[in-house]
Amino acid sequence: MNLDEILGAGQRQHRLDPLLHTAELQLSSRGVHVTWAPAGTTYHQKTLTVDNKTSAIMTLNMNSDDYAGTRDFAVIDTSKADVAAVVATFNADFAHKKITPPDGADLVWSPTNSQAAILTVINSAQHSLAIENEEMGDSVITSALESAAKRGVDVKITMTAESDWNDAFAALVKAGAHVRTYKDSTKVIYIHAKAVVADAGSSAEQMFVGSENFSVSSLRRNRELGIRTTNKPVIAAVATVLADDYTGAAPFK
Repeated sequence: MNLDEILGAGQRQHRLDPLLHTAELQLSSRGVHVTWAPAGTTYHQKTLTVDNKTSAIMTLNMNSDDYAGTRDFAVIDTSKADVAAVVATFNADFAHKKITPPDGADLVWSPTNSQAAILTVINSAQHSLAIENEEMGDSVITSALESAAKRGVDVKITMTAESDWNDAFAALVKAGAHVRTYKDSTKVIYIHAKAVVADAGSSAEQMFVGSENFSVSSLRRNRELGIRTTNKPVIAAVATVLADDYTGAAPFK
């Protein structure tokens, strides 16, 4: 897989979004190979792989307008097993061939293992959970967070306010979780990241970061990619940002 091969987000989105069409024409005119997802398929994965040796596994879109005001993360992965799995899956998707993505060392794929992997991180927590996500629409994930709060885990959730998630937020608060939100405004940070940190700073700490939103489509239908890691410096860096974001947000009421 090379930098000159790009996957699109789906035929329907391509037809409806003139910016994507313009991007396709610009890339194609400069020798970049572009293919669009088959009808009914969404590629929401955000990765960049260089020379089959290094993959950036990201929560962020490649949209420069977002960089200044949107919270996102990227993990640079050089694991041979992970990169090989990313490459194999990309090549199959690019050729519109079916594939069950290889798990590599610690990859989190949709629609195959993402929900189970994220639940593993949540359910492992004994002391704390720090979470950011753009959506809170998957009842299985929400129930797991409620259960964590009820068993005494300090659950802290930071998101951008959206009325669609108010029922879930209310249920989480009732269960004992702490939910804070930012206004959906260009004047404050927008939470686009998808991250779960369990027991930061402890010997059992682990983390999920990836493209997966807490939604049925993202976890069970789309092509998505994240990573589950116990790398202490990486977890510490993300946990620090999550804590700062939580402090700056307002309690959900």
